[in-house]
Amino acid sequence: MSMIFYDHLLDMQNVARYISEICESEEEKLELWNIVDEIVHHRVLGCILDNLPREHHEDFIERFKSKPHSRKLIVFINNRIGHDIEGEIRENTQNLQEELLKELAG
Repeated sequence: MSMIFYDHLLDMQNVARYISEICESEEEKLELWNIVDEIVHHRVLGCILDNLPREHHEDFIERFKSKPHSRKLIVFINNRIGHDIEGEIRENTQNLQEELLKELAG
C-alpha cells in the first residue's frame, strides 16, 4: 500500500488484529487488506467530497492524483470547507472499522 495524505488519521488496529486471526495465509491477508484498503479509501474520499463545495471537487481530485501523499491536501480541504475535516475522517473511519468487524465476524 502506498502512502496517502489521510493515513495518519486511520486507526484500523482492531481490523488488523482480526484479519491476522482469521486468515490462514499471507496471500489471504493481502487480499483481504486490499479490499479493506479500497473500502476505506472510498469512505474517506466520500466524506471529503460530501463536505467540499462542488466547485472545488475537480481541483481537489487533480491535486490528489498528482500528489496523493501530500499533507497539504488537508490544508486545501480545510480552507475550502471552513472547518477541520480530520475529526470527521477519524469519526467516519472509526465507524467503518466497527462495520467491518461486524461484517468479518458475520
